Amino acid sequence: MSVHSMTGFARADGMAAGFRWTWEVRSVNGKGLDLRLRLPSGFERLDQPAREHCAGCLSRGNIQSTLKITSDKATNRIRINKDALDDVLSMMREVGEKIDAQPPTIDGILAIRGVLETVDSEIDEATRGLLDREILQSLDNALTELVAMRAQEGRAIGSVLHARLSEISDKVEAAEASPARAPEAIRRRLAEQIAALLDAAPALDPDRLHQEAVLLATKADIREELDRLKAHLVAATELLKSGGPVGRRLDFLAQEFSRETNTLCAKSNDRALTAIGLDLKAIVDQLREQIQNLE
Repeated sequence: MSVHSMTGFARADGMAAGFRWTWEVRSVNGKGLDLRLRLPSGFERLDQPAREHCAGCLSRGNIQSTLKITSDKATNRIRINKDALDDVLSMMREVGEKIDAQPPTIDGILAIRGVLETVDSEIDEATRGLLDREILQSLDNALTELVAMRAQEGRAIGSVLHARLSEISDKVEAAEASPARAPEAIRRRLAEQIAALLDAAPALDPDRLHQEAVLLATKADIREELDRLKAHLVAATELLKSGGPVGRRLDFLAQEFSRETNTLCAKSNDRALTAIGLDLKAIVDQLREQIQNLE
């Protein structure tokens, strides 16, 4: 299973019972799964099942699904929803008793959403059920195409992520092999610093300076950061191999990469090692930017 992108577009058409329709499904990046449906008047009954179909195929992203439908013949008529009209008139009377306002006009009342509704005048229950099933099947077709597109883009992103992880591995190896980490180099650098301090202030206690130098050398050791970076590399590679909706976990690992890299730079007391750390930061930023596109 490969990783999937969160961006894509799909379209599916269908026809049945004298109706023609088109589904358009768009997907962009999102922190979670945000479904937005646009259904034509008279087909609000499809809202819940359409959401269930989308949620069954997608786990993350901002999804906008739009249904456009036309009829080959005059099968619809307009009627007044009496219950909605009674509620509106009741609220208008209640408000009218509290404020001085012009009485509502008929066209204003009829323009209120829900007062007028479109109903099927020539479709029986069996035909309506068939129509709903066919429309939802077209939605499934669009979702299948969308998932395929997200998978194709995900494979391209996965290749980029593997390349970035390989670059991070190379930089970790370079940091580990840096001559600045050799005990002899550390000892020589600390000896030079202690000698310079003693020359500048002879009254300083040499034994205390050596103790402080040992403490500083311990704090400057980046062994722990290198080990953690290696562990994160293994975890990230395994997640990419497992595939599926791993974007959140990879984003967490990218934050850990960034944290260890920042600590490595802070501990570095050598120009070459600092340069490696800065290169690592740039690569990790590129890694995280790509991960933001994954489901």
